[in-house]
Amino acid sequence: MSGTSGSVAAATPDDEYEILCDDNGPFLRRYSTEDGATVVTDTTLDGTTAYTVAGTVGRCSEPPLPPNPQLAGTIQRQTGAGTVTIAAGARSVTVVVYAGSPTVAIGGGTAVPLNAGTSLTWSVDRGGDAGEQLQDGYVFTGVAGTEFLVTSTREA
Repeated sequence: MSGTSGSVAAATPDDEYEILCDDNGPFLRRYSTEDGATVVTDTTLDGTTAYTVAGTVGRCSEPPLPPNPQLAGTIQRQTGAGTVTIAAGARSVTVVVYAGSPTVAIGGGTAVPLNAGTSLTWSVDRGGDAGEQLQDGYVFTGVAGTEFLVTSTREA
């Protein structure tokens, strides 16, 4: 066949793949086009096991972040004898000692004196769906000559 030129086109399907999600999670959808017709085939993510769609189909996305929780705050200044109690479950607790040596007992433990000038904070990073909170209660006790400030936050 000397002097002959030309080309031959083999009819092969054009396949495109997309990972989609339905009510059960992700699956693989293959779009095949051959001879102008498009055929849709759904499989599990292995690409071979047949899959039956359940519910609404859409693009997969990252799960939404939980909304920022609303926090309620407290503040109490104690001068002289008295007690400030912060129940377990707070997101943060801070004490600042101005005078004297009030004590703090955490989770029913032994009371520890805090000297004037002390500032302490206990806190967690996240609450909401993560459920972080301080597991212990805090009891701050003052006597004559003490002055301190206690603040706290917790989910409202």
